[in-house]
Amino acid sequence: MTAETLLKLPAHAIAAAVRQGEVTAEALAQASLMRIEQTDGAVNAFTDVTAERALATARALDRRVKEGDVDALTLPLLGVPYAVKNLFDIAGLTTLAGSKIERDRPPAKCDGPLVQRMDAAGAVLVGALNMDEYAYGFTTENSHEGPTHNPHDLGRVAGGSSGGSGAAIAAGQVPITLGSDTNGSIRVPSSLCGVFGLKPTYGRLPRNGSYPFVASLDHLGPFGRSAQDLALAYDAMQGYDAADPGCVPRGVEPTHEALSQGLAGLRIARLGGYFDDNAGPEASAAVDRVSQALGGLPTVELPEAQRARAAAFLISQAESSNLHLPDLRKRAQDFEPLSRDRFLAGALLPAAWVVEARRVRRWFALRAAELLRDVDVLIAPATPVVAPAIGSEWLDINGRRLPARPSLGLLTQPISCIGLPVCAAPVWGVHGHMPIGVQIIAAPWREAHALRVAHALEQMGVFVAPVAKLS
Repeated sequence: MTAETLLKLPAHAIAAAVRQGEVTAEALAQASLMRIEQTDGAVNAFTDVTAERALATARALDRRVKEGDVDALTLPLLGVPYAVKNLFDIAGLTTLAGSKIERDRPPAKCDGPLVQRMDAAGAVLVGALNMDEYAYGFTTENSHEGPTHNPHDLGRVAGGSSGGSGAAIAAGQVPITLGSDTNGSIRVPSSLCGVFGLKPTYGRLPRNGSYPFVASLDHLGPFGRSAQDLALAYDAMQGYDAADPGCVPRGVEPTHEALSQGLAGLRIARLGGYFDDNAGPEASAAVDRVSQALGGLPTVELPEAQRARAAAFLISQAESSNLHLPDLRKRAQDFEPLSRDRFLAGALLPAAWVVEARRVRRWFALRAAELLRDVDVLIAPATPVVAPAIGSEWLDINGRRLPARPSLGLLTQPISCIGLPVCAAPVWGVHGHMPIGVQIIAAPWREAHALRVAHALEQMGVFVAPVAKLS
């Protein structure tokens, strides 16, 4: 099998091929770089390509394998090309966070911790990926770098803010990427681009070495072509780092081996109420398909999800605007207009509103904890609709006309507001030619539960993440 063909497989299959001597890490890196060159003019997923670094890293791995280095042969992501959202620090590159303003900052002196951990697991970094400015958006229609196009239909958005991270996998450029999720920025692109994504529990993975958006809501996590890929990347990145005050000093809890347990012992239900009311026909059909595959699921409700979403909005605006106040005062004209207006609005929020939003978040977290005492895993749609056209101003959802950009996060924001772990997984066949995702939600620190369900449904053929047929 050629490196070009292997590149379209899941990461675990790629690493196995390198381990068995069927392909070299260098050949895979070259195939990834070639695929980026061939397709990124249409997709616009990458903002930087680290070709020299990728080839040097790959050659070093190949030398270790050739020399019989036992440690190298056990690396879980041996030779697997990957890329990261351009808010992760990469040594020698300026951390753009999708902005014009950050271009004036000096390059990062070293890789961020998660990049270091991915490299230590044998992965090969090939570049940085497009995103919404300062991670504030759900479409990756970036006016500085240009919009990222959905590889399955180039006239549609890829989702955001980690749109480049979702699109790069769907385009067959790399099998694994890293992104961030504050209000849905891993799960929305996963849904719209038809790939897998994992938002871990809040505080599980360190965020130092990445550009912040909303400190009390920010999560970092992987995208992949399978649930197994998510588990391998997530396990490689686990570990406490005191440099992030939000990182919880909790021991590593591997998930990859747990995938073989399947659905045994798991109590699964679907979320109704708010999550039904805000799901379009395709989104509802995707959850129906999951329910049918699992033999029919009971429906439960998570009360006041609408208020939790409102709380997430208020907290996001207040914290993010405070972070950007110096540049808003000095360089307001260099922000994207939509981002600037939202930041300015956040700076004017009454403190009492923000305090009340935090109270709502705490109350909602307690209600979710009560529900998750009786149920291990909750199933909900990830986005209300399939990917809309680039430039869309409005979405029609169950007879309501809603603003497009914020409404793509209708179903993700209530869950990220309280930091629960969620795996997003893609369903096909409920729309003519586009995927849509579901959320697999678990209790805090129970990423393994969500990944087990995703893997089991993938084995049943319910979830699949094909590479787009780009010329």
